[in-house]
Amino acid sequence: MGETLIIFLFGSMFGIIIQYAKLNKYNVISAQAQLKNNTVIKTILLTIGFGAILLSVIIGLDLAVFHIKPFVIGGVVLGGLIFGSGMAILGYCPGTMAVSLGEGSLDAFIGIIGGLFGGLFFTILLPNIQWLLGPNLGEISLFSAIGNHQILYYAIAFIIGAILIYSAFLINKKEKVKDKKWITAGILLAVLNSIVFLKLGANRPIGASTSYPYLADLLTNTTNNNYFVKIQTPGNWEMIFLFGAMIAALIISLIKKEFKFRLIYSNWQKQKGNSKIKRIIWAFFGGFILIFGARMAGGCTSGHIISGGMQIAVSSFVFAIFMFLALVVTGKLFLNKS
Repeated sequence: MGETLIIFLFGSMFGIIIQYAKLNKYNVISAQAQLKNNTVIKTILLTIGFGAILLSVIIGLDLAVFHIKPFVIGGVVLGGLIFGSGMAILGYCPGTMAVSLGEGSLDAFIGIIGGLFGGLFFTILLPNIQWLLGPNLGEISLFSAIGNHQILYYAIAFIIGAILIYSAFLINKKEKVKDKKWITAGILLAVLNSIVFLKLGANRPIGASTSYPYLADLLTNTTNNNYFVKIQTPGNWEMIFLFGAMIAALIISLIKKEFKFRLIYSNWQKQKGNSKIKRIIWAFFGGFILIFGARMAGGCTSGHIISGGMQIAVSSFVFAIFMFLALVVTGKLFLNKS
């Protein structure tokens, strides 16, 4: 019970941070896909940059250990492309769907249902597409490349962190946006993830997408397979984590009197019209491929890009590149007036 409460509190803090900076909003994420609002990319760059510096110090003090995702080329590249496309179509990522659901977003709810089906489909299909995910090059990171040269590792880690932080503020300068909530959110997300990394914390990174196949497999009793055995522990952790995020968002939106059931947001309406059926279909499809792509790659925005980026893992940076490429291309092709 105590461990469950701690996970719930971690998730609640995650939800509060995301909601505070409006990183869960459909209009914000879809505008990022159109390169009209860079709040998401600025926050991610700042989180990774500051987090890489902070986490390297924590690990150096033996307070935490690395949790690197292996660089499985096919899964990371193809998964990144599919995930990015799903994120552009849906307008949410696995973690922000839970936060937006807490605010009453019905399209996020449809996306979650699509994600559950995507997770279940991946579980069933995995034995037949295992060949497509490889080859597995192992857990490649800055630390594994540097070896025991700790001074060199810290120097490079600090330089990479500083470059990412600088990039975030450079983008912000060119945007000429006065809102500074993304700065607070980026720092707090890095701190929160570092706390979760601690041996006295959860001894793992934050994440979200594993909860979808885990819950879907449980609901359909599709548990007699190797994949479910593999994801059972992290899936349960992330399910509690996202539940905490959703409840926190719900409470805050009720207190602020901002809770409202919504299916169609202004950016979708502007680009795709008012058809509720169209939004439901595309939200379901977007959620489906979002989670399917995440499971191919072994993680999502929080569990792969942010958590892996803070560890300066090759797989996570490659995933981020292909995800962002697909996000922008799909945003250009899909999010236009029709």
